[in-house]
Amino acid sequence: MGLKSVVIAVDGSEESMSALRWAIHNLVNDREEGPAFVVLHVQPPASIVTGLNPGAIPFGGPSHVEVPAFTEAIQAHLKRISDAIIGHASKICSENKVKNVKMEVIVGEPKEVICEYVDKVHADLLVMGSRAYGPIKKCIAVIEAGKCDCITYRFTFSVVIALVSS
Repeated sequence: MGLKSVVIAVDGSEESMSALRWAIHNLVNDREEGPAFVVLHVQPPASIVTGLNPGAIPFGGPSHVEVPAFTEAIQAHLKRISDAIIGHASKICSENKVKNVKMEVIVGEPKEVICEYVDKVHADLLVMGSRAYGPIKKCIAVIEAGKCDCITYRFTFSVVIALVSS
């Protein structure tokens, strides 16, 4: 097959878990050892969780006050979510008898962290799911029209976007 390392980005959505299943079913061969899989979840930092920060102190108080207990509670909650996502991905891998798999959780902005991670580990392929919204939906329309350069020009590695058929 030629692939040595595959990164599968998961965010807990059914689309990302379907992408993981796609990678397992299409890249793992019973007759030979498949590529090393890295299941990557990017946990957002507590600072970008919107709508949860306490507001500014009125009447001339500081406009940005860090509330340590509040931040710690958000971080603990995000870690529980990440643990559940990785646990679910791990269960999918074990049910499908994937042996060569590593689970990674990195805190950061997903679109930056995923690309940086794939470059850092020199992965041969990135697999991710999509709900086909926004830019991905436009790219899919372009691909279906036969003009397929919209995805590849942004990446220095191969990308598979596994769509869930409805």
